[in-house]
Amino acid sequence: MPRGPCAGPPARGHPVSWVTVVWSMAASACLTLAAVHLLVWSRRRAAWADLLFSLASAGTAAFAGCELWMMRSQTPEEYGMALRWLMAAAWLITVSLVGFARVYLRAGRLWLAWTVVGARSLTLLADFGSAPNAAYLEISSLRPVRFLGEAVSVAHGVPNPWMPFAQLGLLLWVVFLVDASLAAWRRGDRRRALVVGGSIIFLGATATIESVLVFREIIQAPFRVTPFYLALVLAMGYELSSDVLRAARLTDDLRGREQLITLAADAADLGLWVWTTPQDTVWGTEKLNPMLGFAPGELFSVKAFLTHLHPEDAEPTRQALLRALEEKSDYSTEYRVLLPDGRQRWIAARGRVETPARGGAVRMLGVCMDITARKQDEAEMLRLHADLAHTGRLSTMAQLASGLAHELNQPLGAILRNAEAAQLLLQSSAPDLEEIRAILADICKDDHRAGEVIDHMRALLKRRGLERVELDFAELVNEVLVLVQPDAGSRKVRLAVEVPATLPPVRGDRVHLQQVLLNLILNGIDAMSDVPAEQRRLVVRARQADARAVEVAIADSGRGVTAAKLERLFEPFFTTKPDGLGLGLPISASIIGAHGGRIWAESGPAGATFYFTVPLGGEA
Repeated sequence: MPRGPCAGPPARGHPVSWVTVVWSMAASACLTLAAVHLLVWSRRRAAWADLLFSLASAGTAAFAGCELWMMRSQTPEEYGMALRWLMAAAWLITVSLVGFARVYLRAGRLWLAWTVVGARSLTLLADFGSAPNAAYLEISSLRPVRFLGEAVSVAHGVPNPWMPFAQLGLLLWVVFLVDASLAAWRRGDRRRALVVGGSIIFLGATATIESVLVFREIIQAPFRVTPFYLALVLAMGYELSSDVLRAARLTDDLRGREQLITLAADAADLGLWVWTTPQDTVWGTEKLNPMLGFAPGELFSVKAFLTHLHPEDAEPTRQALLRALEEKSDYSTEYRVLLPDGRQRWIAARGRVETPARGGAVRMLGVCMDITARKQDEAEMLRLHADLAHTGRLSTMAQLASGLAHELNQPLGAILRNAEAAQLLLQSSAPDLEEIRAILADICKDDHRAGEVIDHMRALLKRRGLERVELDFAELVNEVLVLVQPDAGSRKVRLAVEVPATLPPVRGDRVHLQQVLLNLILNGIDAMSDVPAEQRRLVVRARQADARAVEVAIADSGRGVTAAKLERLFEPFFTTKPDGLGLGLPISASIIGAHGGRIWAESGPAGATFYFTVPLGGEA
């Protein structure tokens, strides 16, 4: 009874069939590799190379079975059926190796790949459309030949005209593999080009030549291409296994780095997060969820996250996230989280959008930090700054006290003299009413003048925070000059204002900006104390610096400031005055900084000039 490829072991006393052993072991090895890599692909669907290798291994196992079937065939019909299915297995091997080369080597001309697949598919159709197969029109007889110590079957028959077309498809297959390997080599991926591309080309070409020689009956031997395909599968499996080992080592490295990052994040009290946008799920580390008011380990959505924020911060935070996604840019914001116990927590968040190179879900990776303590410190610093600024104003007003007393005495004295004159006129039998009206007008004028001085003093002495409003800068300067005019007059300092009428309004706090002007003007007056009286001149200038700010300059005609002192003018407690505290300029710098401007000083032989900028009205 003839043995098929699945026949049992030889009867007791018969010699071992090495053909059956070798071809069965080859098929078993290929099926094992196919199962392993199919499992890898099922766990990681992006690993298409593993799927294609699994198909090639399964095709090689089927090819080995068909070759064994052919060598064990007893009739021409059985041989023809085995050869037909062998060509189907060859089609599967060829097509899967074309796909494997495209995916694994990331090279190969697509049109050539489709040409190979098309040619092999036509051959397969011819194989099942003609009898007995695409290789023979007729198998006339089988003859035995010796192979591995036993007799196996070899066919003799009439070649099918489709066979040259099938051989052309195999030639195109080799050309495609050569082209893909050269492209990978030129790209610098030489290991893959040599191990994978080189082995496929060499072994595939050798197997093709062997099969052609057997078919043409140039050599009297059975079809024995399986060893070449087995070596090819082993070479490919070795390379894929190397990739798996490299991936395992990379996974271990990543796991170690992840532990280090987690340790560093925990030490810095940071919460790491990953937002997967299609599913709208946010994964966070153990630190993150309690920081944002969620239960440990809970996956939450951005929509749920926004409900935990302060109402004033929810919409700006949502807009910042959407803007980062649209522009593929970094994300940075600060917001307040309302905790379930009623407390409020400040969070600083930073993130970056990650777009996979080969498609896939867009993600955002980021980190959160609890900055509540910092915000509390900032609030305390603002309070201390306000107290310090208020103290500076008190010091300034103390310095102006004598001049302001003189300024108030003038209108009060004029009011007294006008009132006495009016009393005298009223004692006459026919008082001059026009004169009395003029006296009363002078009294009202002097009263308004005294009232303005008192109002300016009250505003400067009042403790208050920063209130930004639109201001007429020329009016602001004139209000300050009312306060410093008495002191400037007593020191014989001429004051000048150069503010163009077309200067647009500025945006800031009236009292705080007046404090800056007062500090700088009084400093300029003090700086001219040792120059001749006729040279004492102080100018306040203002101009529009650019589309966003006004630049103010206060220039004096004093001796100037040395370069060494100029660098330290805005340091706290540094002063050039014998009786100075060193607080006026640092306070002025902090006020200008709070307005979003900057302050600096320049000096020359003709005196010193202090500059600062203030935002235009409407600018933040």
